[in-house]
Amino acid sequence: MNISGLDWAIIIGFFVISMLIGVIASKTAGKSAKEFFLSGRNMPWWLLGVSMVATTFSADTPNLVTDIVRKDGVSGNWVWWAFLLTGMLTVFVYAKLWRRSEVTTDLEFYEIRYGGKSAAFLRAFRAIYLGVFFNVVIMATVLLAAIKIFGIMLGLSPLSTLLLVSVVTVIYSSLGGLKGVLLTDFFQFFIAIVGSFGAAYYIVGLPEIGSLNNLLTHPNVSDKLNLIPDFDDWNLLIPLFIMPIAIQWWATWYPGAEPGGGGYIAQRMLSAKDEKNAIGATLFFNVAHYALRPWPWIIIALSSLIIFPQVSDMQAAFPQIPVDKLGNDLAYSAMLTYLPTGLTGIVLASLIAAVMSTLSTHLNWGSSYVVNDFYMRFVNKKASDKNQVLVGRLSTVGLMILAAILALYLSNALEAFNILLQIGAGTGLIFILRWFWWRINAYTEISAMVISFIVAVYFESIHNKLGFLPIPPEMSYLKLLLGVSITTITWILVTLFTKPEDDKVLLAFYQKVRPASWGWKSLLDRYPEQKAEQGQLPMEIGLMLVGSIMVYAALFATGFWIYGNVLGGSIATIIAIAGAVLIFKSWNKMR
Repeated sequence: MNISGLDWAIIIGFFVISMLIGVIASKTAGKSAKEFFLSGRNMPWWLLGVSMVATTFSADTPNLVTDIVRKDGVSGNWVWWAFLLTGMLTVFVYAKLWRRSEVTTDLEFYEIRYGGKSAAFLRAFRAIYLGVFFNVVIMATVLLAAIKIFGIMLGLSPLSTLLLVSVVTVIYSSLGGLKGVLLTDFFQFFIAIVGSFGAAYYIVGLPEIGSLNNLLTHPNVSDKLNLIPDFDDWNLLIPLFIMPIAIQWWATWYPGAEPGGGGYIAQRMLSAKDEKNAIGATLFFNVAHYALRPWPWIIIALSSLIIFPQVSDMQAAFPQIPVDKLGNDLAYSAMLTYLPTGLTGIVLASLIAAVMSTLSTHLNWGSSYVVNDFYMRFVNKKASDKNQVLVGRLSTVGLMILAAILALYLSNALEAFNILLQIGAGTGLIFILRWFWWRINAYTEISAMVISFIVAVYFESIHNKLGFLPIPPEMSYLKLLLGVSITTITWILVTLFTKPEDDKVLLAFYQKVRPASWGWKSLLDRYPEQKAEQGQLPMEIGLMLVGSIMVYAALFATGFWIYGNVLGGSIATIIAIAGAVLIFKSWNKMR
C-alpha cells in the first residue's frame, strides 16, 4: 500500500500532539500518587466518559467485530452487546457506591469490605493477577491487532510495529499519568470516530460494492444481516443470544465489563469530582460504546465478505503476513487498504489512536495496582509520593515490554476474548452481591477465583486430551455454562461454611458506602443504633432496565435505518427517545 506525504504528515502530527499532551500533563502528574493515578479526584463526567469510550475503542475491537460478523453475522455481536446490561447496572447502582468508597483503586476495596490476612492476600494476589497477568494479556491482544493492521497497511514487521506503538505510548503514559491519559483519550476519540465513519462511507462506494443497497442485497451478505439470531436454529440461538443475555452478562468477569464495575472503569469513577459525575460518565460511555460505534465496523466487515470472501483471498492479496496471523479478523485491515490519500492518513492515525488510548489506560491502571496495592501495601508502606510515581513509571515500562513479547505469540483476538470469558466464568455474581449481602467474605472471592481458573485451564487445554464428557464444537457454550455452574456452587458453599467478616469491618464499610440495607438486615438488627439506609434500589434497577432498552433501541434504530426498514427504524427511534426522556426526568431524583 502506498502512503502519500500527506498521509505521513497526518500520522506524524498525531504522534507529536499526543506526546505534547503527555509532556504538558507531566507538570502536575508527578506531584503526587493521587495526581498520577486519579487526577486529584476532580474530573468532569464528559472527559471521563469520552476516555472510557476511547479506551474501549481499541484496534482489536473492530478486528473482533469483523471476525464475529464474517462467521456468525451481525447477530453474533450479542456475545458483547449483552454486556450493556451490566454496564447499565454499574451506571445506576454502583457508580455512586464506588465514588463513596474513596479508594485509590478498586483492589483497595478488599480491605474496607473484608478484614484480616485473607483480605490482604486477596488484594496482593489480584494486584499481580489482574494488574500484571490479565492486563498483559489484554494489551497483547491490542498489540496483535496493531501488528495485523500495520503489517497490511504499512508493510511493517511485527517487531517494527511494536517498537513504534510501544515507545510513544509509554512516554506519554509514564509522563502524564491519568490526566495525560484522559486528555490524550479526548483528542484520540474524535480522530477515531472520524476515521471509522469516513472509512465505512468510502468503502461502501467502492466499485466492487457500488452502494449500500448493493452491499445489503449481495448473496455473500444478505444472510448475515439479522440483528437477532434465527429462533429456529438453536445451534446459533443458544451460544449467540440466549447464553449472553441470560447468563454471561451477570455471571462472568471481563475487563471493561465487570459486573458492578471495576478495573479502569472503576478508576474513572473514582477520579470523578462527585457521585453525579461518576454516574454521568458511565452513562455516556455505555450509550456511545453500544449505540454509536459498532455500525461503521459492521459495515466494513460486511463489505469484506464481497472483496475477500475467504481467508485464502486475503492470504493471496497479502503474502507478507505470517501464516499464524491470518484469520477473519484480518479482513478489517485488508479493507482499509482501499482508502484514498488523506483519508488513509486519518484512518491510520485513528487506528494508532485506538491502540494507544487502550494501551495507555491499561498501563496506568496496571501500574496503579502494582504501586498502590502491592508496592505501597506490602513492600514499602512509607514510600514518598515521588517514590510512588517513580515505581509507577517503571512498572509502566515493564508492563509494556511483557505485553509486546506476548503479542508475538498470539494469533487471534476472538480466541483471547473467549479464554478471558472462561477464566472469569462464575465470578460475576460476587461482584454484584458483595455490596448488598453482608455474608460474602474474602474466602468467597478467593475460592471463586481459584476454581474458575482451574475450570478454565481444564476446558481450554486438558479437556480435549482427556476426552472426559466430550463437548461437540457446536455446543462449546457448555464450557461457559459448566464453568459458571461449578464456580457459583463452590463459592456459595464456601460462603455459607466459612466465618463471616468481623462486625466492626462490616459496619465501617456500611457506614462509609451506604448501600441499600436489604441484604444487611441480619447485621443491622444486632445494632439498633445503626441507621439503616433505605436507598433507591428498586428505582435504580428500573432505570437500569430503561437505560438498557433505550440503548438497544438506539442500536437497532441505526441498523433499521441503514437497512432501509423505515417502520422498524421509526419504532426503535421513538422507544430510544422515550427512554432518554424518562432517564432525564428521573435524574434529579437520584441520590
